[in-house]
Amino acid sequence: MTGDKNGSAVGIVAFILVIGGAFGIIMKTGAIDAGIYAFIRKVGKAEVVVLPMLFILFSLGGVVFGMSEECIAFATVVVPLCVALGYDSLVGVAVTFVASQAGNATSWMNPFGIAIAQGIAGVPVMSGAPFRMVMWAIVTVCGSAFVMWYGARIKKDPLLSPTYASDAYFREHGASKVGGEKLGLGNSLVLLSFLAGIIWIIWGVTAEGYYIPEIASQFFVMGLAAGVIGVVFKLGGMRINDVASSFGEGVAGIAGAAIVVGMAKGFILVLGGTDAGKPTVLNTILITTGGALANLPQMLTGWLMYVFQTVFDFFVTSNSGQAALTMPILAPLSDIIGLSRQNATLAYQMGSGFADAIVPTSASLMGVLAVARIGWGTWAKWQIKMQGLFFVLGSIAMVIAVAINFS
Repeated sequence: MTGDKNGSAVGIVAFILVIGGAFGIIMKTGAIDAGIYAFIRKVGKAEVVVLPMLFILFSLGGVVFGMSEECIAFATVVVPLCVALGYDSLVGVAVTFVASQAGNATSWMNPFGIAIAQGIAGVPVMSGAPFRMVMWAIVTVCGSAFVMWYGARIKKDPLLSPTYASDAYFREHGASKVGGEKLGLGNSLVLLSFLAGIIWIIWGVTAEGYYIPEIASQFFVMGLAAGVIGVVFKLGGMRINDVASSFGEGVAGIAGAAIVVGMAKGFILVLGGTDAGKPTVLNTILITTGGALANLPQMLTGWLMYVFQTVFDFFVTSNSGQAALTMPILAPLSDIIGLSRQNATLAYQMGSGFADAIVPTSASLMGVLAVARIGWGTWAKWQIKMQGLFFVLGSIAMVIAVAINFS
């Protein structure tokens, strides 16, 4: 799981594959879907709380497991629901996909994002949680407040909506019936076991110093427990063989990210490796860049890292892929310029997470927009305002992190 200098990516690759398989089993049970659908049914048309509660729910999805593609399915329910409540499809996309990316950008435990970045950077996995929790609370409150403000305007005058014409489809067909499997005893047990597993991981990391091998093992146990419950209660028609096959499907779904991590390691080796005592191309790049940034204030340097990660997300929207490609360079660069590596991981996760809510290269975003019948141009024109809010909040967080030597 650790490997030598020529195989140090092995642990990260195995970590990604095991977690992908575990989530494959959990998602196969349908418990997470059932839980979200049950929440939507429970909230109903309680208009005062529906938007902030949905925003918080999907934001937590981004925090816990980097929810992204899953939003496409939920948008088929939430978007018509928002239109039926007197809002528009933009609100539906905001409380699902945008909320999930806000959670992803401020997550303290996403195994497919910040955990990978910290592992590559040599920072204790899931460290810096208190700072990120405060960030999450602030970003989530501000994001939901923005959506509520906009939603109130549209509810008062629907013609103000940029998607009023395209939303006619949802108005004519009415809100889709909130379906999905009922939240019975089996699904509840899966969700409770998942929650218990998350608490176990947090305890292990904070109290026992668990690292990649232990965390991967914990996720495997969580997936296995969900599979056993799924078979006993026949959730989604699960049988014993489905536990293995769904694990394989989960691994297959995340294999691309694992390959990117391996290729990124190869890229570093081609540049000469990360041994600071050897004359290599990578060290030349780092020293040159570090020299150029050495005379800049550290706060400005940290902020420029954040800007770089934001721009880079246009080319690589995969969280794990971006971490694999950028952290091997930015982590040692932060050493040269006197910043903590934790600051480098923070710049990565905020840049990657927030930008995913607007870049047209995000397959998940384009999928959600297709469900909502919104063109990307219309979406970008509307989302740029919230994007500006997120960028300002991220910039403030980056400056504070540098000021307090966040580690």
